[in-house]
Amino acid sequence: MSVQTTTHLNFRGDAREALAFYQSVFGGHLVVTTYADFGMPAETPGSDKVVFGLVAAENGFRLMGYDIPDRTEGGIAGGGATHRENNTTITDQAVFVAISSPTLEELQGYWDGLAADATIVEPLAASAWSAGFGMLTDRFGVTWSVSVAAE
Repeated sequence: MSVQTTTHLNFRGDAREALAFYQSVFGGHLVVTTYADFGMPAETPGSDKVVFGLVAAENGFRLMGYDIPDRTEGGIAGGGATHRENNTTITDQAVFVAISSPTLEELQGYWDGLAADATIVEPLAASAWSAGFGMLTDRFGVTWSVSVAAE
């Protein structure tokens, strides 16, 4: 038996935009189901928002997301700030999304995509534990920790 985990992000009204962005970075297919698709009357405010969203790619990337009902301010729920201070990561966020890739070249492609309109916490560069490590907070408030997988 095997177990697979999938990060599920909760957005405040822009899950569709965020999931489409992640699909543009990682590839794969996008599934979006709205509250209206599940029976909410179309005239009800928020019926067009995402109740189930998934990006799944053949490279192993999987991410789920949805819109919290009646939240419209955008970004991820429970966001917060992450920064470096005295060579230490300081954050009030509960979760980071961590990805790894077997090569720096492949990782650089994902980094470049995620970095659009992002706040760079730690630039992508060689580190003591990896041929490449970096951290950024994307335009939706999600902090990503990226690294080249250890051999």
